[in-house]
Amino acid sequence: LVCVCNATYCDTLDPLVLPAPGSYAKYESSKAGKRLERSEGSFQSSLRAPGSATGGWRCHRGTPTHRRLSRALPAGLLLTLDISTLYQHMKGFGGSLSDAAAMNILKLSQPAQDNLLRSYFSESGIEYNLIRVPMACSDFSVRPYSYDDVPDDYELKHFRLVDEDVKMKIPLLRRALAMSKRPLLLFASPWTAPAWMKSNGDVRGKGTLKGKAGDKYHKTWANYFIKFLDEYAKRNVTFWAVTAQNEPLAGLFTPPQAPTIAFTAAQQRDFIGQDLGPALARSPHRTRLLMLDDQRIHLPHWAKVVLGNATAARYVAGLAVHWYLDAIVPPGCSLEATHKLFPDHFLLYTEACTGFFTFRFAVSLGCWERGDHYSYSILTVMNHFVSGWTDWNLVLDLEGGPNWVKNFVDSPVIVDGSKDVFYKQPMFYHLGHFSKFIPEGSRRVGLHSSRRCLLCQLEHVAVLRPDGALVVVVLNR
Repeated sequence: LVCVCNATYCDTLDPLVLPAPGSYAKYESSKAGKRLERSEGSFQSSLRAPGSATGGWRCHRGTPTHRRLSRALPAGLLLTLDISTLYQHMKGFGGSLSDAAAMNILKLSQPAQDNLLRSYFSESGIEYNLIRVPMACSDFSVRPYSYDDVPDDYELKHFRLVDEDVKMKIPLLRRALAMSKRPLLLFASPWTAPAWMKSNGDVRGKGTLKGKAGDKYHKTWANYFIKFLDEYAKRNVTFWAVTAQNEPLAGLFTPPQAPTIAFTAAQQRDFIGQDLGPALARSPHRTRLLMLDDQRIHLPHWAKVVLGNATAARYVAGLAVHWYLDAIVPPGCSLEATHKLFPDHFLLYTEACTGFFTFRFAVSLGCWERGDHYSYSILTVMNHFVSGWTDWNLVLDLEGGPNWVKNFVDSPVIVDGSKDVFYKQPMFYHLGHFSKFIPEGSRRVGLHSSRRCLLCQLEHVAVLRPDGALVVVVLNR
């Protein structure tokens, strides 16, 4: 099932109103067709079920910082919530405004565009607060390009934003910023440097930066970040963070023409410590720096190499992680191990999508299982100290593009520009169960199951919002 939206209709949500003391609000989505459907109920003073196996949530008051929530399940499963046990602060949830996403939004009429942007960013939507923006081209562009293609321009005198920025992404970002009641945290990620800075002489394909950390190529590349931030700031768009490099080991499994710069952990450490970190610190921008921006199979090794160096570590705020190879390594020995080693550096998921490496269809309209996969990932990584989760393209077309290397994938929102419609998929609503209710500054709290229920297939997390409200998200797989 999908929700079909156009210029005159799109499903909306009421602004969030907290329930009265002693009561709760439940939002439910289901494979059968419920989409963030709200209902309300009251907590009971007893844990005894009222003669039915389908009763609502019940609350047992222990101490002021201890609550028990239970669902009247046949198995008698009990969830115990302990707000005296506090874990990571949350950054939020969101998606990426790639060139492809911007192009697809702009294929729609202005009223349909507004409905789409409101669906993501307004109180009548799911209230994303994170937006990732590629610096120049990614594979989800219609052409390879950089911001300075003049060879040997070490002073970046010819640095220029392009139409994809000035005419598409920046106007859309400003519209999203105007719609959102929450502060939006924008972060940027580079895919590739100009051809003349790369060892392979091409923005396309795998290459390294020429030279070594501290030299003119690395200094120029660091200043390229600052120029990008400068040019966006001139247009009233500022960035909360940048990542040092999108998928520095991407050559391992991406198409050979995909734009990338390869770094080892030691090379990223030295680039951050000698070039990018100092450049950001000297700049007028209060932009934070995230390392890695690649798969969790590289953790905790990359963290040990980069953050184990005091010079590099002082410039790094957090670690950016992608989801694509999560099945290979458990979260405990990657994410949680990294958190235990470096608890002052937050973990943030910065890219995820479905439909990649498929031999049939990248886009699978209405596929509930892909949304289920999103929720399972978010719940799993949140329970292992991850502070937020960012989807890949906000919007794609029916093919899963455009993408100039034909690396098509799926997206929570799919646009059919020929009909001036867009489709909100189950992935959109799964993400909404997190983004709508867990604002920046929320904090994960203790939530324990009375026993392991193999037949239940329940995943869950609990957070305490800044306004004092408690949120419990439960996925029934």
